[in-house]
Amino acid sequence: MATRPQLSALAKKFRVLLVDDHPIVRQGLGLLIDREPDLQVCGEADGAQTAFQRLGTLRPDIVVLDISLTGPDGLDVLKEIRLRSVSLPVLILSMHDESIYAERALRAGANGYIMKQEATEKVLVAIRRILQGEVYLSERLTTAMVNQFVHRSAPAKTSPIVNLTDRELEIFRLIGEGHGTRQIADELHLSVKTVESHQAHIKEKLALKSGRELVQHAIEWAVNASGGY
Repeated sequence: MATRPQLSALAKKFRVLLVDDHPIVRQGLGLLIDREPDLQVCGEADGAQTAFQRLGTLRPDIVVLDISLTGPDGLDVLKEIRLRSVSLPVLILSMHDESIYAERALRAGANGYIMKQEATEKVLVAIRRILQGEVYLSERLTTAMVNQFVHRSAPAKTSPIVNLTDRELEIFRLIGEGHGTRQIADELHLSVKTVESHQAHIKEKLALKSGRELVQHAIEWAVNASGGY
């Protein structure tokens, strides 16, 4: 059973804001969280703009944030949250392989990272640990990071995608989800020329020869997102 943060005599419920662009995911998480005696969902958001509105009015104790949002992605939202609040706890919940995204999320200010494929009970464990001031990562990733620290070795780069910047990875993900260059530019509030420049860098880093290869590899990665590139 997940350890619960110390409750006051009034049995305070910690307020959770859910940010995910899939209604079914939000509904499922909401049902899971609201049945707990010490947690409650105070609000939901399906994207960056709504999330910032909810943050301003609802004052949550913790944010559960998906990476794959329409428009600016979860990492962009997380970075903006950190500009507005250094201390607000944020748990990243994502379908994407933690070996690609977890370290990026921690660098951007996340307090934890959990994949959607994990058992639902672990989501509650992650939320409560973060509310207690701890950082939550999977046992597998924690072991890998500890081993890296103990042996002072560089992280193993099993995928060329780890060489992409956060923005390049965001654009690569959007390409894989079927977004064209103009659409990506509009969603991320960038110029078409800037997006094309990022695409050129992605092709170079992933050793892809053409735009067609870029699209093909991005789609393959998106389809197999839970397993990485």
